[in-house]
Amino acid sequence: MTNKSSRDIPELSSYDVQLTPEVIASIREVLPQVGEDVVAAVIAEVPPYQDALSGHMGETIRTAVGVALGGFLSLASGAGLAADVSAATPPALQGAYDLGRGEARSGRTMEALLAAYRIGARVAWRQLASKAVEGGMEPAMLVEFSALVFAWIDEISEASAAGHADERATTGRVQRQLRERLARRLLAEATTPEELDDAAARAEWTPPSTLTAVLVPNSQVGSLLAKVNQSTLEFDDLRDLSDHTLLLVPDAHGHRRRPLMKALEGRRAVVGPAKPWREARVSYERARRVHFADLGSDTEQHLVELVLSADSDAREDLRAQVLAPLADLRPATAEKLTETLRSWLLHQGRREDVADELFIHPQTVRYRMGQIRDVYGDRLDDPAMLLALTVALG
Repeated sequence: MTNKSSRDIPELSSYDVQLTPEVIASIREVLPQVGEDVVAAVIAEVPPYQDALSGHMGETIRTAVGVALGGFLSLASGAGLAADVSAATPPALQGAYDLGRGEARSGRTMEALLAAYRIGARVAWRQLASKAVEGGMEPAMLVEFSALVFAWIDEISEASAAGHADERATTGRVQRQLRERLARRLLAEATTPEELDDAAARAEWTPPSTLTAVLVPNSQVGSLLAKVNQSTLEFDDLRDLSDHTLLLVPDAHGHRRRPLMKALEGRRAVVGPAKPWREARVSYERARRVHFADLGSDTEQHLVELVLSADSDAREDLRAQVLAPLADLRPATAEKLTETLRSWLLHQGRREDVADELFIHPQTVRYRMGQIRDVYGDRLDDPAMLLALTVALG
């Protein structure tokens, strides 16, 4: 944070507060106690700080409170209110900024930090005003003194808020980069389990039981991220898929898959299977295949198609092999018999079901199957042959 100048806080130089040496001495005397009372009030009234003010962080907060109060006294004592505010305020403002960054690193929210400032302002004002009056401040001057107190509190709380926001932004960028690297490692074939564990630890990412790959159009990512697990990994450097982003969603297996599919309705996304987190690449590769085959959004609904299309050349060779007995027939006849054989296999020989599917008479089915049996003979009773025919014609 750069030091603020008097131009940054013009409102503080506009208060006509005249503090006598007696008032200054009275306030200075009570500053240490005011600091302790502020800390005690924050502990009592802001739950996130109940266990925070011990150890190194507690000492840092107490020091920041002391510096802030000292900065106020330096400002209010007339150390160049109109001419040299920057000489009185930078240490306190820098301290407040650093405090905000520290609070962000400790995981406390901006809301908790600002609540602490509000409570601290109330406690500080009560005691500072009391001591100012005891030191001889005129009642009429209290209004200006009060305005100066709260303007100063606003200034240092703004500095702390800026520090908090900057730290969150910096931490967020670093964490996003580390999580992108983790996603890249999950998609790489040669990554070892030890490397994945190390990448997860560096990204401060707690490994789930499973990860589910979701391919989402880039324009849909922002709205979808708000509906999925906050630990979802995001990766957009995909080969052949520059218009899509990969999301690796934690623990969307079992009954949790349904809410995920519901959130994806109408988004033209493709969802892979839930796999153990170190095997996320399997989920991603399956989602890619379904995407390029344009089969639909849920890979779990297209497993047969995926298996049958895994090696198209091998399947064509298998088809030619099992249909070789029909090769000598006229093409039109061979086509009808192949169609009938496929339906007969899938309907487990139920003649009426085959007839309904092919829109032919059951007697026609019986006639065609007679032709097929004449060609294949006992091979239609061989389980291995039936499996080969089913896969080839599936």
